[in-house]
Amino acid sequence: MTQMTLGGAINSGLRHALADDDKVVLLGEDIGKLGGVFRVTDKLQEEFGPRRVMDAPLAEAGIIGTAVGLAFRGYRPVCEIQFDGFIYPGFDQIVAQVAKLHYRTRGKVKVPITIRVPFGGGIGAVEHHSESPEAYFAHTAGLRVISCSNPQDAHTMIRQAIACDDPVLFFEPKRRYWLKGEVSEELGADTLPMGSARVAREGTDVTLAAYGPLVPTAMDAAAAAADDGISIEVIDLRSLSPIDFSTVEKSVRKTGRLVVTHEAAQSGGIGAEVAAAVTERCFDWLEAAPARVTGFDTPYPPAALEEAFLPDLDRLLDAVDRVMGRRNSLTGWKATA
Repeated sequence: MTQMTLGGAINSGLRHALADDDKVVLLGEDIGKLGGVFRVTDKLQEEFGPRRVMDAPLAEAGIIGTAVGLAFRGYRPVCEIQFDGFIYPGFDQIVAQVAKLHYRTRGKVKVPITIRVPFGGGIGAVEHHSESPEAYFAHTAGLRVISCSNPQDAHTMIRQAIACDDPVLFFEPKRRYWLKGEVSEELGADTLPMGSARVAREGTDVTLAAYGPLVPTAMDAAAAAADDGISIEVIDLRSLSPIDFSTVEKSVRKTGRLVVTHEAAQSGGIGAEVAAAVTERCFDWLEAAPARVTGFDTPYPPAALEEAFLPDLDRLLDAVDRVMGRRNSLTGWKATA
C-alpha cells in the first residue's frame, strides 16, 4: 500500500496501463511536456515518449476523432478533456460516432476509448471550468460512464476503463485531486468491478447515494447525523451508466428511505433516475418519498457564489431530516405526529 493523492493515483494507473499494453496511447491538450493542467499526466511523456503521450491542438472534436481512428487501428486511446465545459465541441463525435460504432457494425468494430473528464466545482474557476455534464452521456446508449471518489478507486477504475472494450467516460472530481489515501496497485480477483456500487458506510435509517466529489461530503453527513442518533448508509454509485441498482435496492429495502445527491442541476439528472428507479423497484419498502440534493437549474455561477450552488453538509442533513419526518426547511416542524 502506498499513500497517494487522487490525482497521483490516476497518474499511477495510467503508467501501469501504458507499461502493460503498448497499444495504449494518451492524447490531450498540454498533457505531455506540461503534464496536464492538474499534473495528472506528469512525467508520463518523459517515460513513454511523445508517440505514446501526445500533446494535441486545442480542438476537442479533433482529439475524439483521432481517437476513433486509433481505435479502428487496434489502439486503446485515452483522451483528456482539459475541463468539463470543454467537452461540448467533441459532443457530436462522442454521441454520434463513439457510442454507436460497435452497434452500427454489428460488433465487428470495438471502440476501446477512454475519455477522462475533470468535472465539478469547488475550485473557484471561471466559466466552463466547473460543470457537471455526466447526465448527457449517461443518457446515451453505448457509453459507459463512471466516476471515482477516492484514490484507490481512481487508480483501479482508470485501469479497468482502459482495459474495457467499450467506450468509457471517466469523470474525475477535480476538487478531490489532492485527497490522500492508501492505494494498492495490485488488481486481483477480489477487485470491485468497474460497474459496481460500493457501500462506503453501513447504516440502518437512511440510504444516502452519491458519486464523485460528493462522496466525502456524504460521509461527513453520516458522521454528523450519527451524533444525532441517525444511522446513514452511504452508497458510492461509482458507475452512472449502467447504475448498480441491486446494491442501492438492497440498502433501501433495509433503511426504507433514500436521499440522492450530485453537483449537477436537478432536472434530468442522475438523481432523478435513481429516485425513479428506486420508487419503481422498492415502493413497498419506502417510508418516505426519495429526496434529491443537487445543484440548481441555472448555469454554473461565478466563483464567489459557488458555495451557495454546491450541495453541502447542511443541505444533505436537511434532506435526511425530510425523509425522516423531522423538522426541515420545506415542512417546518415534524411532518408526522
